[in-house]
Amino acid sequence: MDVIKAVHHYVEKMMQDVPGMKALLLDTETTPVVSLVTTQSSLLTKECYLIDRIDNRNRDKMKHLKCLCFLRPTPETIRYLIDELRDPAYGDYYLYFSNTLPKADLERLAEVDEHEVVREVQEYFGDYLAINPDLFSLGMKDLLIDSSAYEQAVHGLSSVLLSLKKKPTIRYAAGSTVAKRLAYELQQNIQREGQLFDFRRPDTPPVLLILDRRNDPVTPLLTQWTYQAMVHELIGIHHGRVDMSHVPDVRNELKEIVLSPDQDPFFKKSMYLNLGDLGATIKQYVDEYQTKTKSNMNIESIADMKRFVEEYPEFRKLSGNVSKHVALVSELSRRVSSERLLEISEQEQGLACNENHNSDLRNVQAMIENPQIAEDAKVRLVLLYALRYERMPNNAIKSLISLLDRVGVPEKKSALVPAILAYAGAQQRQGDLFSNQTFLSRGRNALKGLKGVENVYTQHTPLLAETLDLLIKARLKDTSYPFVEGGEYQRERPQDIIVFMVGGTTFEEARYIAQLNATVPGVRIVLGGTCIHNSTSFMQQLEEIDLAFARQSRA
Repeated sequence: MDVIKAVHHYVEKMMQDVPGMKALLLDTETTPVVSLVTTQSSLLTKECYLIDRIDNRNRDKMKHLKCLCFLRPTPETIRYLIDELRDPAYGDYYLYFSNTLPKADLERLAEVDEHEVVREVQEYFGDYLAINPDLFSLGMKDLLIDSSAYEQAVHGLSSVLLSLKKKPTIRYAAGSTVAKRLAYELQQNIQREGQLFDFRRPDTPPVLLILDRRNDPVTPLLTQWTYQAMVHELIGIHHGRVDMSHVPDVRNELKEIVLSPDQDPFFKKSMYLNLGDLGATIKQYVDEYQTKTKSNMNIESIADMKRFVEEYPEFRKLSGNVSKHVALVSELSRRVSSERLLEISEQEQGLACNENHNSDLRNVQAMIENPQIAEDAKVRLVLLYALRYERMPNNAIKSLISLLDRVGVPEKKSALVPAILAYAGAQQRQGDLFSNQTFLSRGRNALKGLKGVENVYTQHTPLLAETLDLLIKARLKDTSYPFVEGGEYQRERPQDIIVFMVGGTTFEEARYIAQLNATVPGVRIVLGGTCIHNSTSFMQQLEEIDLAFARQSRA
């Protein structure tokens, strides 16, 4: 189960099935789908000399080229395709849709093909973003914000299942209306498209587990310390690209960086390393080069590495890839010290993993009053405090909101505190997020801080870990995670598991999945979400959901 390979297979098949010189037309949704799994130079080797968008009508006519169209079958894209076929720019057209094409649309396309240029129409199910081999995103908003998006989520998940050739048993988080609705609509779609899902039955059917972000609002609020997660948290990864244009003194060729485990062996090897180990790995690379060039410059720090890379242009040429990572890691290190992330993270981890009200309250108050701590970090700490101590009778949630207001944090941001409790407070959650509801788990919680955690900044484990542990051992309760009625029930230990997080997943959870895949024999897991969050996108989503709730209550 490798989502990058699954989508890459479709792209390769399109290229190989149409020999000769060709153009590739994409739409706004399929452009990132393709760019995440292949490169322009790789497409060039397959005689694909032009890549453009279907909505760009200012293209030269090149009748000698064949045209592959890889498109999402939305009403808007179909309109662009109809315009294209009425006045074709290329000799022959091969139409590939990233999801099922309604019969009515197929008939409309046949009607407008007066020039008889369409040679083939196929459905290739790549209607999702393959980010890591075991991580995908549908690149969409939360279903609580836009209830019309269920259809897109059903189609996106169906395409994941079809590309991986899986017809799963579906389970969902019982307390979540969105997870339940998505599970049932997906099951209906699988039954409707019975022929497409007619795969050979394995001994133990795969499981699709649909979860809700509301059951774990803590994970997306934490500062991250492993490479991929940290880049996304501090700079942002968008469709495999990192915008470095705002970084001080960045060289022109590093203003946009591509980060892909599929196309970058160094990134693949180091994406789950924490910042300390990452610095050591990059230093090893630079040391190797130094040996080759007989350079004796003393390299002790990330700043020395950056200077070395800049002073040796031939090193830049030899391993542009490493200079890219040196630039990235040096920016992460700069941000860690300038934004006091070690102090902030230590407090966040304390709130997420241990209960110590008086000390937590004092620390959070001190950080809010500290002018060197960023506004968003202050708000995150209050959000974590509110989630942790919401049920404590003498909590100080209101006074912390007042303190945020007093130090000049905009009301729009401090309003996120009541918003997160309305969205994912104790009444909205299912399960024991802070492991403190039973005497036994309270004891376990107290021990967490004593076990000699290897790193105080990464002691938090997402709730997903506990859920998957139970599922892998076939101990996940039907009452908490029921089966969809009408689907197949299976009680054995599953081998293939697809987890989908409504409301978005995170790179911290993705790292946990990668660890399971590497260490638990006989189990293969793929994780997906409506989107991939960092703390900024999660807080924006909270704000949008709060507005959507307010609109609903007024209506």
